[in-house]
Amino acid sequence: MGINSYKEDEQSVSAGKLRTLLRLLSYLLAYKKEIILVLLIMTFCVIVSLVNPLLIEAAIDNYITAGDMPGLFRLVLFAILLNLLMIGGIRLRMYIMAKICNKILVTIRQELYSHIQTLDLSFFDSRPAGKILARIIGDINSLKDVLGNFVTTLIPDLTTVLAVAVIMFVKNPVLAAASLCSLPFMMICLWLIQVYSHRKWQDFRKKSSNLNAFIHEDMSGMRIIQSFSAEEETSRTFDDLLNAHRNAFKKAVLLCDGIGSVIDLSWGVGIAALYFVGIRILGTASVSIGTFIAFGSYIGMFWNPIMNLSNFYNQIITNIAAAERIFEILDTKASIKDADEVSELPPIKGQVSFSHVTFSYDGEVKVLNDVSFHIKPGETIALVGPTGAGKTTIVNLISRFYDVQEGIVSIDGYDVKKVSIQSLRRQMGIMTQDNFLFSGTVKDNIRYGKLDATDEEIISAAKAVHAHEFICRLEKGYDTVLSERGGGLSVGQKQLLAFARTMVSNPDILILDEATSSIDTKTELLVQEGIDALLKGRTSFVIAHRLSTIQKADRIFVIDQGGIIEEGSASQLMAKKGAYYRLHTAQMMTF
Repeated sequence: MGINSYKEDEQSVSAGKLRTLLRLLSYLLAYKKEIILVLLIMTFCVIVSLVNPLLIEAAIDNYITAGDMPGLFRLVLFAILLNLLMIGGIRLRMYIMAKICNKILVTIRQELYSHIQTLDLSFFDSRPAGKILARIIGDINSLKDVLGNFVTTLIPDLTTVLAVAVIMFVKNPVLAAASLCSLPFMMICLWLIQVYSHRKWQDFRKKSSNLNAFIHEDMSGMRIIQSFSAEEETSRTFDDLLNAHRNAFKKAVLLCDGIGSVIDLSWGVGIAALYFVGIRILGTASVSIGTFIAFGSYIGMFWNPIMNLSNFYNQIITNIAAAERIFEILDTKASIKDADEVSELPPIKGQVSFSHVTFSYDGEVKVLNDVSFHIKPGETIALVGPTGAGKTTIVNLISRFYDVQEGIVSIDGYDVKKVSIQSLRRQMGIMTQDNFLFSGTVKDNIRYGKLDATDEEIISAAKAVHAHEFICRLEKGYDTVLSERGGGLSVGQKQLLAFARTMVSNPDILILDEATSSIDTKTELLVQEGIDALLKGRTSFVIAHRLSTIQKADRIFVIDQGGIIEEGSASQLMAKKGAYYRLHTAQMMTF
């Protein structure tokens, strides 16, 4: 999958509207008892609404005409009682369905969020976080009306329409045919509208994702925007995306609004045809006043549900694109996942081997080409080389964030593809260049490395990396609440916290990717003592641009040209006067 930014529309995914709708409605099956109760309530309400015109016809033809006021009074009381019960039933069914729909939205959101966490890094590399967020929040919210109205609108209104049609044809086939003569015209118009409007709503969802992705990226990079005084440029980009979003919405709504006009026109034609046929063709002598009034009520009872059904259909067209986008993510298979007969990786000693490993991110350019090496338990391996040479790729393959195209990566003789991902990563401590801190206390951020860590373990880890001193100076010490990404802390302080988080996990294999890149030289000397203590007795991989930090490494791999071009201790490589010597000399000249 190519990289998709806020400047590009996502590719449309269409699994078929009916199939998508049925999949969405399948979530209702978990609430069978509640749905049955709602259906029973609605059945009663539909029956009452169908009986009302017959009561009116009876009141006029049987009681008013005959002057039977006591009988009329009893009929009116009966009608009032029925309709009060119907009103109560309508309120109850709305409450039950709202509760069900909210639970379903929570379920879908939890499923989507949990599934996204299982996807590999290539999924996140290919799209902005804002577009993923748009599906978890906006797209799921838009499904509520479809779920609720399927039960509360589609079923009762469809039943009402069919029942009314049957009653009308039983009472007077000619008047019924006249009343419904415009139905074929309406159906053709609705079909044409839905064909074009679905595409427009798909386009609107894409523009919503683009806008959401830009806002997320803009807020995350606000420091850079303000540093370079780029506010006007980002404002123009925002305006462009906002206008595209608005225009897509207007085009979609314009088509959907036509549905109401088509229904109104069909309704008007039906009423005109009813009275023309009833009065001019059949004649008033053939049709009683009560029947005319009953048909007038029934034609309203027919077209009102049709209007409701068209609005529901409109909702389906509007929101089915959102459901398609949600299910597209749910159907995305993780390329990095446990095998069918995966085994648990037992407690490891830390032996790591690469055997003829070849890897490419895009399937074309080989970052690593036929790389082989063997690491003994407890060894500290430093990886150096130019940017993009493949240093981080090596540690990502050990952690199985990506899978090799050729060769085998093994730990203690176990192929990493044949052991569970959780059992593999649980025994690793990884500190990357992106020292992300979560909203929460300092203590919670450090405990993220080991969720059951005690306060004593947290403080011990912080002391080991010399973070304890600055933490104690914070307003509430370890209970100080940090904002997202650790706002208010210096870059070095954030890195120290991230380092303490890694240390508290007490890993068997340790990976430090530019672990001291943002720490000043004085602090680095203190942290180096903690690093030395942490590395002792563990297999460790250290990626560093500051060559001064890896002088004690057991071996140094110089990575370039798709493989290891030099290997040895710092003194051995300096003596060779090769690639490492040139890197070291060039770096010393910059100080």
